[in-house]
Amino acid sequence: MTSGKIPIGSLLVLLVLLTITEGISLREVGMELRCRCIQTESRRIGRHIGKVEIIPANSHCEETEIIATLKRTGQEVCLDAEAPWVKKVIARMMSSRMR
Repeated sequence: MTSGKIPIGSLLVLLVLLTITEGISLREVGMELRCRCIQTESRRIGRHIGKVEIIPANSHCEETEIIATLKRTGQEVCLDAEAPWVKKVIARMMSSRMR
């Protein structure tokens, strides 16, 4: 009864395993497959920010994401890119990089 054909169930299991391991390997190299920010903060938290990371829109997320790391706790907070105070923080960052 072994005619050298692989059962379809085995092929499906192999395909699922390959898909899972590919997703894990992309995450390990720092490539996100979705937006990181689900909610954004618009309240002023400027003096508590230690670092700001800007992630441009890409094929996995249509929005530019602005992620601030808080000084004391190291917690990451997504900032509302439309908030006036966030725009000022970004403008200051950009002007300091140009110097």
